[in-house]
Amino acid sequence: MAHFIGIDIGSTATKVVVIGHDREIERSLLLPTGFSSVETANKVREKLLDYGYDVENEDTYVVATGYGRVAVPYADKTVTEITCHGLGAASLFQDKGTVIDVGGQDTKVIVLENGRVVKFLMNDKCAAGTGRFLEVMSDRLGITQDELSELASRGKETKISSMCTVFAESEVISLVGRNEPRENIANGVIESVVNRVCSLAQQGAGAPYFLTGGLCENDYIVGRLSQHLGSRVTTCPEARYAGALGAAINARKQFSQTGDARTEQS
Repeated sequence: MAHFIGIDIGSTATKVVVIGHDREIERSLLLPTGFSSVETANKVREKLLDYGYDVENEDTYVVATGYGRVAVPYADKTVTEITCHGLGAASLFQDKGTVIDVGGQDTKVIVLENGRVVKFLMNDKCAAGTGRFLEVMSDRLGITQDELSELASRGKETKISSMCTVFAESEVISLVGRNEPRENIANGVIESVVNRVCSLAQQGAGAPYFLTGGLCENDYIVGRLSQHLGSRVTTCPEARYAGALGAAINARKQFSQTGDARTEQS
């Protein structure tokens, strides 16, 4: 039985999805990327082997994507993350709409038409509006990201205007120094991210909106995005693996075209 493996090595987290010919997810893995993408790729190989998936098997095809895709020596092919996120989102949701992916170091907006990427935009110039921004601010406040959202839901509007994470952190420090309630600061942090993400998303094709990436299980942020965009943002827990799922779907396509998982090398 053939297996198709998608590996998405992001800047902070690595996602892995294994599917069969029916495109149903057989296994998904999540682990931190760490300092070395090569070491992470080796850990992925070991974990897959523990679950009975040998990447060297002739009936296994591997596609790598994401920030560290070139660091996967056993990948049969590498594919851009835009293409893979589009494929994954189309499989999870529907083949037309605006995909919002909030990653660790960048935010991507992908426009789908008939399951194909027709346009994309990316914010990769600054960490503001990304998962990294939330991580930095949570650490500054001494709380987890889940606690940040919970506090924000009870806070009053507090503006954090800086576009740069460093300057925004200085604003937070100043607010702490003025004894601003943490609930209000958390609210300002979340709204800052939501505003930046929505500003990019509004340059897409409009509703329907689909959220992928690490924030897909954060109900508060999903709700705030929906309110700012004026339309429900659809997501699900599997959406965090959209890039890896798209890579696995691409692997299945490549295998079907060649008829042999080792015929076409990247």
